[in-house]
Order: sequence, then C-alpha cells, then structure tokens
Amino acid sequence: MTQNRVQIVILCEDLQQQVFAYHFLKKRGFNIDPKNLTIRTSPKGKGAGEQFVRKRYPAEVREYRRKNYRSGMLVVLIDADTETVKATLKDLDNALIENSQELRKPDERIAIFVPKRNIETWVHYLRTREVVQEEGEKSKYPKFPKDEAICKPGVEQLANQCSQGSLDENAPPSLQAACEELQRLLPLLNNL
Repeated sequence: MTQNRVQIVILCEDLQQQVFAYHFLKKRGFNIDPKNLTIRTSPKGKGAGEQFVRKRYPAEVREYRRKNYRSGMLVVLIDADTETVKATLKDLDNALIENSQELRKPDERIAIFVPKRNIETWVHYLRTREVVQEEGEKSKYPKFPKDEAICKPGVEQLANQCSQGSLDENAPPSLQAACEELQRLLPLLNNL
C-alpha cells in the first residue's frame, strides 16, 4: 500500500514519539516526504508534552476537517502517564467538546495512540519482548536521548504484526489498544 498524496500531520509530545510514528508510517507504505508531512512536537522547556498535545488537538482536528480530509490523516501520540488509556482518550474528547467540536467519527482518519506510562514502555517491550509494567514505580523505562532511532527495528516488526492482527499476547495492553486503533484505520487508508 503506497500512499503518495496523503497529507499527514503527526501531533506528539517529543522526539521519541515523532521517530516512532515516522518509522511506523513509513513501514505501512506511506511516502514520507516533507511536502506531505507536518510534525507538531511540544517545544522543549515549554511545559508538559501531554498538555501540549491535549491543548493542540482541537486545532489539529479543526484543520483536518477544514481541509479536504479525504486525502489527509492526523496521527496523535500522547502518553497516558499515570492515567488510564481510556481516561486519556476521554480528555481528548473533552478538549474537542470544550472547543465546540464534534467527537472523532469512525470514518475520520484520525488515529490516536496512547502509550501507558510513556512511549519508552513500548520501545522497551519491542526491543526485549519482555513483559513490561505499565503502572507503578517499575513502569519507568529509560529514555534514549540522541538515540531515538533505536526503536526502528521494533517499530517495523510492530507494523507488520498489527496489520496482520498477530501481536504477541504478552504485549502491553496499551500497545494492544494501539494495534486495534490501526485495525480500525486500515480500511479507511485503503480507500485513499
């Protein structure tokens, strides 16, 4: 599935999420080119990344809907931190409601991926295939400053497993939910 004309916006917290999303989309067959890709990442030193994504989300949804969204896609990555994935998704819904917008519709190419506790949990799992903790003190996995691309091999394998519906059963629940989100999105992407 090669996507040439799709305008993609990635809204995320940090460079690790950006690299993760970029490699995932590339593996899924998207022609990632500066002309069709916009990345919105929380500015360093300007507050929490989660807050940036939550506050920016309504504007990005509005822009997606304003344009001919039939040829576009919005990819959102936001850490659940100590909240649940469900609560984080509800916060994004509330942000749309507060901005007088309709909630995300099933036929919109708006994908939301919510790592629990953070993206490093997913990266650690993908690199080691070990069972990971998504809650409590043991759920804090190290960051990879200046080595964010370390996730690439695992992300590529994840893209294959998610699209085939064959994610390992010991994968973290938030990663399983992300694969379900991809499965929801795949039929919409095939119509581009």
